[in-house]
Amino acid sequence: MKALNPARAARLVVASGAADLILAVSRASAQSGSLDPAGSNVILTAVTWLQGTLLGNVATALAVIAVGAVGLMMLTGRIEWRRGATVILGCFVVFGAAAIVAGIRSVSAGAS
Repeated sequence: MKALNPARAARLVVASGAADLILAVSRASAQSGSLDPAGSNVILTAVTWLQGTLLGNVATALAVIAVGAVGLMMLTGRIEWRRGATVILGCFVVFGAAAIVAGIRSVSAGAS
């Protein structure tokens, strides 16, 4: 079995942490105000701001630049097609995470 590159392991940890944060905000937003402890509104507001920043205009601009740069590198032969497709697929997963989770939840709710 091939050993995991430390840089790739670090990226996986960051990506999974970001996904957990986004899911936590989604769950926190779904709860009613009476279930939240006193003072949690400030934390919820901060996490919601962070989610907006990570999935907002800044992230969209960075994703467009990344896809353009990777596409150009793929066309000039500086990067292999498989690595380029991984970057582009990663952008779809990051920005489509909410829709993916909603689909999984609807399927699991229908199966119960």
